[in-house]
Amino acid sequence: MIKVLLVEDDVRLADALAGALETHGYTVTQVRTAQRALAADPADIVLLDLGLPDMDGVELCRMFRERHDVGDTAIIMVTARGQQRERVRGLRSGADDYVVKPLAIEELCARMEAVLRRTRRPSDEPLIAGPLRIDPAGRTVERDGARVEVTRKEFDLLLALAREAGTVLSREHLLLRVWGTTWSGTLRTLEVHVGTLRAKLDVPGLIETVRGVGYRLAVAHGPADASADAVPAASRH
Repeated sequence: MIKVLLVEDDVRLADALAGALETHGYTVTQVRTAQRALAADPADIVLLDLGLPDMDGVELCRMFRERHDVGDTAIIMVTARGQQRERVRGLRSGADDYVVKPLAIEELCARMEAVLRRTRRPSDEPLIAGPLRIDPAGRTVERDGARVEVTRKEFDLLLALAREAGTVLSREHLLLRVWGTTWSGTLRTLEVHVGTLRAKLDVPGLIETVRGVGYRLAVAHGPADASADAVPAASRH
């Protein structure tokens, strides 16, 4: 059973969200303050609001990352603060994902599963995405067993998409992950790299453009050995 620590001071929202997550098979512990969050038992994933009464959620995220017992715990910020600068602050403080309220429960569960897949799998484990085999350790890409030559940034972009296959990643998220910036002047660079990557991979429909948001790798993926380290949906537990 996947354990969730829900850090949210809005009682009605927290109760509703906890109830919805529990129907999807998660075990949820609710706390309303940063102090109680720091004292809570370790969880597999933390859903963290930024507007807490005793501490800013960004600072709490940094404190979580500095603790050895929860340093590798997956953290998703779930907040009403949707401005770009807030998203950047959240991701740079150590959050694995950043979502803006209101959010459909199915999307939240999908994001949680994607984050858990990434945090629970060794970073150098090869990924299978449709006909592709992506090897982070060797930084190589194969399509149906044949090597595909890609540049360093193209590989980083593909790996970012593959690790969260099926999840829409915003342009800002990809720019920060691959280029270390969210400067709007690099958006054209991202678009060019996506176009070049599509041409090299030659797998129609693999990288989807989600208008006004970003991109998504439109196939299910898994480790090279599909029997190892897969993280099933919580509802299967």
